[in-house]
Amino acid sequence: MRTPFIAGNWKMNLTIGKARELVRVLDKEIGAVKDVEVLVAPPLTALAAVISELHASRIKVAAQNCHWEAAGAFTGEVSPELIRDLGCSHVIIGHSERRQYFGETDETVNKKIHASLRAGLQVIACIGETLAEREAGKTTVIVETQLRGALKGLSAGHMEYVTVAYEPVWAIGTGKNATPDQAQEVHGHLRTVLRDLYGSAVADTVRIQYGGSVKPSNIKELMDKPDIDGALVGGASLEATSFIGIVKCRG
Repeated sequence: MRTPFIAGNWKMNLTIGKARELVRVLDKEIGAVKDVEVLVAPPLTALAAVISELHASRIKVAAQNCHWEAAGAFTGEVSPELIRDLGCSHVIIGHSERRQYFGETDETVNKKIHASLRAGLQVIACIGETLAEREAGKTTVIVETQLRGALKGLSAGHMEYVTVAYEPVWAIGTGKNATPDQAQEVHGHLRTVLRDLYGSAVADTVRIQYGGSVKPSNIKELMDKPDIDGALVGGASLEATSFIGIVKCRG
């Protein structure tokens, strides 16, 4: 059985004060849950405050990005080592917004994943197709290429520390979402790719989250599908009520 994994990506939102307020409510309501893994990914400025607030909680904390070097003259960047030193357990890598706005490629995603694992971080590796790619019938080709590129050079042992997040770009922040059947079709294909890369024993343990306008009203139907193991939640994770509802309605 794969433990459901619900992660909230706050993106470039919430001041330190607002972040503290939010996680205090989350900790009170879902900080002790045992049947689902819960994580929040605040902006860099609020990471230390959130980690402090959640020091006795089961809720984990992730950074939203990292550099692939351990140290050096990379002004404005943050290494996996610095993220781990801060107290994060996870890092999100390859989000479509990083690919779209900041030049992230399959190669840089792969380098960041290797660096993060070396530093002792767990990874949420994001993949997903654009609307044009889906309409051209290229969804499975695109997501398979991204997945293989992200995992290049990783061993079966590494996969214990990697979660895959499928986020169709056309569903992020648009209010649209893939139907449960559409999402399952892609998740099932990704599981097949993992099986080809690492064998059934490993593929059956790797969690694959769905992301893209996830909310309390659709999470259960999504997670009723056999290969959907959780969600990477954007806007709905900024409100305590909606994020708590997603965690509690995990299916």
